[in-house]
Amino acid sequence: MDRRSILFVLLLTLTLFGVHYWFSPPKEEARVAPPQAAVSQISAVEKTQPATPLDTEEKFYVLENAYQQLVFSNIGGALAEINLPLKSASHPDSVVRKIEFDEILEKDYPQVAHFPNQAFFTANASGKGSPVEVYKPTEGGYYPLLRRNIVGAGGRVSVRIPPRYYALNILFPDQKMGEHVYKLRQLEKDFIEFELSQSGRKIVKRFSLPKDPKAAPYCVDLSIKVEGDTRGLLLTSGVPEVELTSGSFSPSLKYRQLRNQKSTVEQIDLPKTTLPFSSILPDWICDSNGFLGMIIDPLTEIDAGFSAERISGEIVPTRLVVIDREHNLYPADKYPGYEMQMPLRNTTEIQNFRIFAGPFASDILKTVDKTYADPAKRYNPDYIASQSFHGWFAFISEPFAKFLFFLMKVFYQISRSWGVSIILLTIALRVMLYPLNAWSIKSTAKMQEIAPQVSALQEKYKKDPKRAQMEIVGLYKAKGVNPFSGCLPLLIQLPFLIGMFDLLKSTFELRGAPFIPHWIDNLTAPDVVFSWGYPIPFLGSDFHLLPVLIGCVMYVQQKFSSPLPKDKSLWTDQQKQQKFMGNIMVIVFTVMFYNFPSGLNLYWLFSIVLGIVQQWWMTKKKATAQKSFVK
Repeated sequence: MDRRSILFVLLLTLTLFGVHYWFSPPKEEARVAPPQAAVSQISAVEKTQPATPLDTEEKFYVLENAYQQLVFSNIGGALAEINLPLKSASHPDSVVRKIEFDEILEKDYPQVAHFPNQAFFTANASGKGSPVEVYKPTEGGYYPLLRRNIVGAGGRVSVRIPPRYYALNILFPDQKMGEHVYKLRQLEKDFIEFELSQSGRKIVKRFSLPKDPKAAPYCVDLSIKVEGDTRGLLLTSGVPEVELTSGSFSPSLKYRQLRNQKSTVEQIDLPKTTLPFSSILPDWICDSNGFLGMIIDPLTEIDAGFSAERISGEIVPTRLVVIDREHNLYPADKYPGYEMQMPLRNTTEIQNFRIFAGPFASDILKTVDKTYADPAKRYNPDYIASQSFHGWFAFISEPFAKFLFFLMKVFYQISRSWGVSIILLTIALRVMLYPLNAWSIKSTAKMQEIAPQVSALQEKYKKDPKRAQMEIVGLYKAKGVNPFSGCLPLLIQLPFLIGMFDLLKSTFELRGAPFIPHWIDNLTAPDVVFSWGYPIPFLGSDFHLLPVLIGCVMYVQQKFSSPLPKDKSLWTDQQKQQKFMGNIMVIVFTVMFYNFPSGLNLYWLFSIVLGIVQQWWMTKKKATAQKSFVK
């Protein structure tokens, strides 16, 4: 490629791909702050929710199966915690893998890795009598789906989540109702029932686990009966915990509705305060962190209207705020939460809801859809539609991402490794694009052959740039050369590259998927070779090797695809500019890819290597053909 082609590709790549990553909303990156700022930040959170012993009035009750640990509070009769077992020998049915944050918290901040994070009650094993109180929680082994109390030294709560933000709480329009104390009516192995009695109103809430958890994983049923004043009551989703993909925070809010006799799923722009949808009657609403979340599905008629609300991260902080507080690595105010609220019907009849609280894995969602679908009534809950693709260019990248994931699943059935599947996918795409790449390589070779003639024309007409340009264009036509042909393969690969990026940000199956132990442990996060204590701007506190390898391989590719005379005095101005622009591209791509997911770096690295192999093979074939012709 000549310098114009290189510049064109560089600018387009930065525009479409760099902007897609760096400015993909909402981007909530970790930032480095001086120690004093860190102290101020944490102090601000703890001032909002002061450190106090556990509220003696608040009690917690646990229901648990192979997929969920549900922790209920008597305040609000709601879910204070939803903890998902991590896949292990003791929880083989779980699909939630341990990621780096889980390991860091379990090792360095064990006080926030207790599940539940305070004493609790469970059902009596005999099924009769009073609940049994348990004082010792499980250490590690779970993923907290909801933001929950942050426990400090000595088991004291340093940051208390207001019960108003518990999941499946019932709020009155003034929002004070979420703080009322419910009475425990019944607690059995698979269900729990609460009751609230107050002047003019009585509420009974009953939660029950499915009889066959494997048929309905990560599901729980809720029935609500309100007597007396039933006006203006709202059911809340709770606030999902933060998930970061290469430093990017991508929560997602959705709802499903019937439009023009067809069900559609709509994505909601993240609100800055409270966003009401007063006239929409949703089939279900969804509040997720991108990989995992809550779906609230009313099984009986409800009133129209629902809302989405932004909640300050200082009021409901993520568990990540405890990590490296000295350097304020994950400031609470940079990670706001989002809650959805669904109206209850103004009726005294029982209202039933199905709640999905877990990972948005395709197989899991399809299983739940199959279990609850009713072909006779032409009903399908369609929870699979809750999966999201994030980014400004998702409308372009989504079809490419779905195509790539389809191929990856095929290769996964063969290899049983998502990392190997990415490599096989890269090979498949290279084979598919072989003719186009071959044409581009041939065209680039022709450009190199006529480079001296181009330089001669530039020198001849250096006082008349327009005439020089006309003569060069005429030369290109005479030789059948397109100066932009070298750009075409990269331009065609860009949608696949962006699609792969969105795939890694949005596909739960790849979350926590390892490839090479102790190096590439999570394909949706950057690879980590080693770490250090003090975070450095941009680099953070980890060294990522894959983007450096990409830079090295791109440099080799540049030297291989555009060989220059060893004597630099023989270089033309065009060759010097080409060399300079090539080096700039190497640096830009290395920097741009440094914090990208390791799966994306793996894909791009092997794509470049295969490109070099193809060019070597074609060069060898051409040399062999020339020798045969001479003979």
